[in-house]
Amino acid sequence: MSTFLDDFFSLLFPRTCELCGNSLFKNEELICINCLGHLPYTNWHKDHNNPLHAVFWGKVPVHGVTSMLYFHHGNKVQTFMHKLKYQGVKELGVFIGKRYGNQLKQASPFDTCEVVLPVPLHPKKQKQRGYNQSEQFAIGLADTMNLTLSVDHLLRKVASETQTKKTKIERWQNVKDIFSIQNPEELSGKHLLLVDDVITTGSTLEACTRLLLEIPDVKVSVASIAAAHR
Repeated sequence: MSTFLDDFFSLLFPRTCELCGNSLFKNEELICINCLGHLPYTNWHKDHNNPLHAVFWGKVPVHGVTSMLYFHHGNKVQTFMHKLKYQGVKELGVFIGKRYGNQLKQASPFDTCEVVLPVPLHPKKQKQRGYNQSEQFAIGLADTMNLTLSVDHLLRKVASETQTKKTKIERWQNVKDIFSIQNPEELSGKHLLLVDDVITTGSTLEACTRLLLEIPDVKVSVASIAAAHR
């Protein structure tokens, strides 16, 4: 009976791929296998000297840095990020987080992470959007990597301006004093996985990492869904 009802509802409300719009098969979820197979994966979690490390050289000591996908204007990753951030398809964040978590839990140094922290939105902006896209990604990572999810330690205390059209220096000035940490002693001695949706200049992640490293004996690794092509 349940199979019949599923088939009936799929006729009335067909499930389609969020990236290409084609119908999904029963074993597919949100994104079809063809689109998943053609996404521009970086495989940087396998490379300790990947190009993303250079973003943080001479700024903050990060333990590991990776991003799942290459981002550039016009590719399917841009479509993915637009749906996740602006069209309310928050499930995409959890979905891609679970997939990447399955890879990170087998890759050093990410396999020793204990707590995952998403870069926070200001409460006003999160209320406006309805969710934090980086938190959705973190939920998926925490699920498959068996990590503790923290959304209460790292906070955004100032609603910063958009970073989109700012220079590298302006981006850093825009975020350097906008974060705070609550109950830092609870994170002491932990290997933290700090996550964001897209890495461009890395200024936001640098500001967060700098603050987290003030906690005694912590290590910070960084991961994102996508990064600007390097």
